[in-house]
Amino acid sequence: MKSLRKIASFMRPFWLPALLAPLLMALEVAMDLQQPRLLQHIIDIGIARHDLLYIRHTGLLMILIALIGLVGGVGCTIFAMVAGLNFGAAIRDRLFLQIQQLSFGNLDRLQTGGLVTRMTNDVDQVQEAAMMFLRILVRAPLLTLGSLVLAMLTAPRLSLLLLVIGPLLILLLIIINGKAHPLFTRVQQCLDRVNSIVQENLAGVRVVKAFVRAPHEISRFASANEALCGETVRASSLVAGIMPGLMLLLNFGILAALWFGGISARYGTLHLGQLIAFINYLLQMLSSLMMVGMLLMRVTRADASAERILEVLESVPDVQDTAGAITLPLLGRVSFEQVSFSYDGEDGPPVLQDISFSAEAGQTVAILGATGSGKSTLVHLIPRLYDVTAGRVCLDALDVRRFTQDTLHAQIAIVLQETVLFTGTIRENLRFGRAEATEAEIEEAARMAHAHEFITGFAEGYDTVLGQRGVNLSGGQKQRLAIARALVARPAILILDDCTSAVDMRTEAEILAALRAWAHPCTRFIIAQRIGAVVQADTILLLDAGRIVDAGPHAALVQRCPLYQDIVRSQFDEREVVGLGS
Repeated sequence: MKSLRKIASFMRPFWLPALLAPLLMALEVAMDLQQPRLLQHIIDIGIARHDLLYIRHTGLLMILIALIGLVGGVGCTIFAMVAGLNFGAAIRDRLFLQIQQLSFGNLDRLQTGGLVTRMTNDVDQVQEAAMMFLRILVRAPLLTLGSLVLAMLTAPRLSLLLLVIGPLLILLLIIINGKAHPLFTRVQQCLDRVNSIVQENLAGVRVVKAFVRAPHEISRFASANEALCGETVRASSLVAGIMPGLMLLLNFGILAALWFGGISARYGTLHLGQLIAFINYLLQMLSSLMMVGMLLMRVTRADASAERILEVLESVPDVQDTAGAITLPLLGRVSFEQVSFSYDGEDGPPVLQDISFSAEAGQTVAILGATGSGKSTLVHLIPRLYDVTAGRVCLDALDVRRFTQDTLHAQIAIVLQETVLFTGTIRENLRFGRAEATEAEIEEAARMAHAHEFITGFAEGYDTVLGQRGVNLSGGQKQRLAIARALVARPAILILDDCTSAVDMRTEAEILAALRAWAHPCTRFIIAQRIGAVVQADTILLLDAGRIVDAGPHAALVQRCPLYQDIVRSQFDEREVVGLGS
């Protein structure tokens, strides 16, 4: 239970309800322990003496004690819920904060589906265990101990039965608890897989339908769902075996008490009231041990979930601010000095090798290359989304690691290949990177990205509410909004990572022309597939297999670089190639 002990620290801010819950439960237990003794008095004194007044008074006292116990039980449940629900909310808040701080490498390893399961199902398991623990923490041990002591005082000879039944119960619980933990861990892992498939299909439902892949995806989900069902059945079967085993021991104890107690009562060594009180205490004690059994199962499952939660909370971001990291406005000069990079560190296959180039502030740098040549990886190193494996990336002659990450991300805007928009209005999405942007700045950015026209075509204009991931927009519209969002941020460095693939060539040319004419000074990095998008760049970097094959302006490359000439010829005829080179 090491993981649960670690995660229990989240309960500290809610110590008051967490303290009141077991205190009120102690009150309920104290009242419950009085009931068998009072029942014994009614039978052995009131009924034996035919004293109706004594029976009435004792009966009223039992009702009063039951009401007091009711108040304690209800109060315990309420405070346990308050503490447990706040405990779960605190874990979710901390998990979400941690996820926001993790680097791209961490998120790649943890995977989105797994993170969703941890944020929901795993936290629920821990939260429910906490609420159950607060209710049973005091009740089970106090009821067990109190019932044992009072049973021994009530019928000392019959109490020898407890020395047989008690150890058997404890042994059963220990055996089952040892087998349950790995089963529940596998259940959560299978749930990760199911969540990942569901998330992928909900996000890509249009692609699934377009390629008529529904049968395949149904089969894939069915396989994952069957695995989850199988593991859950195995775990549940183990849990299901607890209750019959406990009930068998409980019934054996009652039967033995009635047998031996009946013999003692026949020979006058035990009163009927004592026997009934003893059986009640036996029931209370064994019932409390059954509660412990169910709590152990809940705690075992919660411990497996706590391990998965701690895996996220204890993940150290791959990219961290260095000691003495600085906050400075960027001018926009970028240089790569013998940079190499691998997603798996020094032991992994290199994605970039010995990359060296420089770009002055305000210049436009275009990056061309085949799929998998390392174009996106290269630009991801500029805002330090990943750290280089060797060499260094410099901004304004300072190693990028000298800056705080907030400084880099606030002054470097990147439009990724996959356009991500958020539920909310178009205006809220455009202000995502700079909440204080004025209406004029928003409209200017939208016009530059050629988004103003279609935005104003909506009835609500900039107040149009977008669906999840911008589902009510076309691909080109989403890309133009993403570009406008980056422009609203007014960055020192703007990175466009193949983000105009869904717009036509004319619109792309007009967007790039607007960027060149933009009064705001910034260095531009453009990854594109079409030569027309890069011919006006100050420098074109030609990548192949993670290396820079050549670099220079279009006119120079079209004259000297065979690979660049092949790319140009693949998109233009011979006359157009000559025109572009002149």
